[in-house]
Amino acid sequence: MTMNNYNEKEVILNNGVKMPILGFGVYQIPKEDTKQAVLEALKVGYRHIDTAQSYFNEEEVGEAIAESGIPREEIFLTTKIWIDNYGYEKAKASIDESLRKLKTDYVDLFLLHQPFSDYYGAYRALEDAYREGKVRAIGVSNFYPDRLSDIVAFTEIKPQVNQV
Repeated sequence: MTMNNYNEKEVILNNGVKMPILGFGVYQIPKEDTKQAVLEALKVGYRHIDTAQSYFNEEEVGEAIAESGIPREEIFLTTKIWIDNYGYEKAKASIDESLRKLKTDYVDLFLLHQPFSDYYGAYRALEDAYREGKVRAIGVSNFYPDRLSDIVAFTEIKPQVNQV
């Protein structure tokens, strides 16, 4: 990540992908309110939307993005794999399921949500999705320094983000 000053509107990740600094998160927004909340966020200028499998509102986020009239490439979309979907095969299937729910053929940033269970297998699935073009950047969320160092040491593609 590089930032020239704190007034920058985006950061450049270690793979060159530009990520808006300010994002609209949908954690704890009820499903029935999510679509309208995301539409309003996009309307006022947000271009980074953050969701997760465990928020149970990926479909509503996808509907809002599809209906917003804003070209998909202008919206930076982040989601996260939940620990119940860790392990290579389950994570791989959950990535495709998230893409389906989000009504897109790629996600800008896909993260592992927590450093528990078989996060190595899940991260390998993220690496494959990255290579396949389903994901523009990969990373982790809520990883303490020891777990982050561990994943960096034992993976091919270094995380572009540790969201805390």
